[in-house]
Amino acid sequence: MTATTTAPVATTPVRTTRPPSARLRAWATRAPLLPALIFMIVVTQLPFVATLVISFFDWNSLYPDARQFTGIDNYREVLTDADLRHSVWTTVLLTVAVVLASLVLGLVLALLLDRRFKGRGVVRTLLIAPFLVVPVAAALLWKHVLYNPEYGLFNGLLHYVGGPQPDWISHTPLLAVEASLVWQWTPFMMLILLAGLQSRDHEQIEAARVDGASDWQIFRHLTLPHLRRYLELGALLGSIYIVQNFDAVFTITSGGLGTANLPYTVYQSFYQAHENGLASAAGVLVVIGSIIIATFALRVVSSLFREEVSRA
Repeated sequence: MTATTTAPVATTPVRTTRPPSARLRAWATRAPLLPALIFMIVVTQLPFVATLVISFFDWNSLYPDARQFTGIDNYREVLTDADLRHSVWTTVLLTVAVVLASLVLGLVLALLLDRRFKGRGVVRTLLIAPFLVVPVAAALLWKHVLYNPEYGLFNGLLHYVGGPQPDWISHTPLLAVEASLVWQWTPFMMLILLAGLQSRDHEQIEAARVDGASDWQIFRHLTLPHLRRYLELGALLGSIYIVQNFDAVFTITSGGLGTANLPYTVYQSFYQAHENGLASAAGVLVVIGSIIIATFALRVVSSLFREEVSRA
């Protein structure tokens, strides 16, 4: 009796294709988003691509026929020119000072508003109001209503107590710009930190109080570590906006007295010196810096969402 063996038959994987109806259904669900996507590309991406192309040319709008391709010379000039480097340093100094001061004041106000007291809703609304003011209107308010040496509120109060009558913008120009921005951005930081305070585990805090922990110990060991992500988020989002700030510098000091930041320098290069290529290169660097900061901000936001999901 002979045993017969059968050779294994090679099988080829069957490729499954989605039926046409499924593909049509998928495109039908995406179709409502296409107009918004096309609009975003036309409004944001195409101008940026045009700016990127112009940044590689020596292009003065007063002499349009003399433009020529120069490669990265405009970027080299932005990074080596003394005035432009000073504007970069002013931008960094302005951003760091405003963000830190806004975070500290926002944390203090958030801690106060986290307590229950009569009229808390009204106080919260009044504290949020500066953030809702149009940036140009806020800068004009500080320049004329508060800083004016003749009829400003600050000098009026000093005159009432017999103090000096300084010209705030001339004597402390950068501080004058920073104060107006801190006033406007403190409510934004306060809202973020107040949301963090209200998401604390109150049972853990009550247990710490039962164990004899003081308010300072609870703040240092429980509240502050919990607010770390919210502090990072506020610092990153505030940095994105303040790096690009133009209104306060233009309105209060017109970029003079050493207050010209990088966005104002871009404005000067483009509208006053008519150097389109140089202004485009500086603008591209601002966008790159903002994208880097925004990347970290998105990571912090995603980590906050993951923490909230894990708690739920």
